[in-house]
Amino acid sequence: MSTTTVTVTGMSCGHCATSVREEITEIPGVRAVDVDLASGTVTIDSDTVVETAAIRTAVEDAGYQLAS
Repeated sequence: MSTTTVTVTGMSCGHCATSVREEITEIPGVRAVDVDLASGTVTIDSDTVVETAAIRTAVEDAGYQLAS
């Protein structure tokens, strides 16, 4: 099991969080995604380490950006 935490910019409501959660959940091996709107953090629990590029693509597909 692996846990990855990233910061996503631009999220401001529950719909934003749902969009990001749904896109990241589609990454193979992802078991759970927790979005904290107040801090902009997204915690991803997965079977193995998830590549940052895959997370970035999922976040961008949802319409948001990973913080640098």
